[in-house]
Amino acid sequence: MQTLLPTSIVGSLPKPSWLAQPETLWSPWKLEGDALLEGKRDALRIAVQEQTRRGIDIISDGEQTRQHFVTTFIEHLSGVDFEQRKTVRIRDRYDASVPTVVGAVHRERPVFVDDAKLLRESTDRPIKWTLPGPMTMVDTLYDVHYQSREKLAWEFATILNQEAKELEAAGVDIIQFDEPAFNVFLDEVKDWGVAALERAAEGLRAETAVHICYGYGIKANTDWKATLGSQWRQYEESFPLLQRSTIDIVSLECHHSHVPVDLIELLRGKKVMLGAIDVANETIETPEEVADTLRKALTFVDADKLLPSTNCGMAPFPRDVAYAKLSALSAGTRIIREELALAQP
Repeated sequence: MQTLLPTSIVGSLPKPSWLAQPETLWSPWKLEGDALLEGKRDALRIAVQEQTRRGIDIISDGEQTRQHFVTTFIEHLSGVDFEQRKTVRIRDRYDASVPTVVGAVHRERPVFVDDAKLLRESTDRPIKWTLPGPMTMVDTLYDVHYQSREKLAWEFATILNQEAKELEAAGVDIIQFDEPAFNVFLDEVKDWGVAALERAAEGLRAETAVHICYGYGIKANTDWKATLGSQWRQYEESFPLLQRSTIDIVSLECHHSHVPVDLIELLRGKKVMLGAIDVANETIETPEEVADTLRKALTFVDADKLLPSTNCGMAPFPRDVAYAKLSALSAGTRIIREELALAQP
């Protein structure tokens, strides 16, 4: 990857209104059958086009072909009953009706590989694909079979590794595992969370990333953030472990958060995908605001290891807001690239 400070998005972009209900998580599809398949693929192409037009360097699918970043993957696994649902506490902050693990979990066939091939065909830029992490998958289910979060996580890690290797073969350059649960279950992160994540990434030649954020900009998450005090120091627990891990890139929330920026120092030597766009506020950042966030981070991470990004996915936003934020991310990053170029001897 030759571009200095290559920009990317963390996960989702809003879907077109003809495909799904706008500004809604878990929004039902508006199309069916072959029309739905065609619509998903068209939406993916639009997401690629908009990212390219807005100056994003590492292109993703914007999660246009899936309803949710966790459950869409789980839907394709055997051993999980989506009719037998239970209400559980998700990420220890809100209740949700979730499917039940009733038997041994298996991946019968690739889940996202065809979509990844379409993404690869749609751009000549580096591409990134996101998968849910093992701990976050466990936290999005009710389990009556394994009756152990750790055992289930290891099963998911093996399944994710199978999927990741096929995504790599399809031409994916960066495979990102989403682990918002790492900011909640801190003891489990130490006991088995990072190890399960490494198992999911085992043997990959593609770069690997883990994304740890404080969640989508929805009320349950913003209410939870309000309880965390003036400094959010959850990263202090996971970053040292990840710094010693086999994962290449750590993606974190930064802009408009209460995360002390100096915690990035705990990742020294790793690549850092830095959230410089707020996903809990529809106000469009100015390029200078983005640049200021990046400047502060560069005290603690070398420029050749910094990847400017968004704090989290932007599915709940209006499309024009999300795309304007991408333009701001690119414009702010250009400011810092120019400053770094002028500072060269």
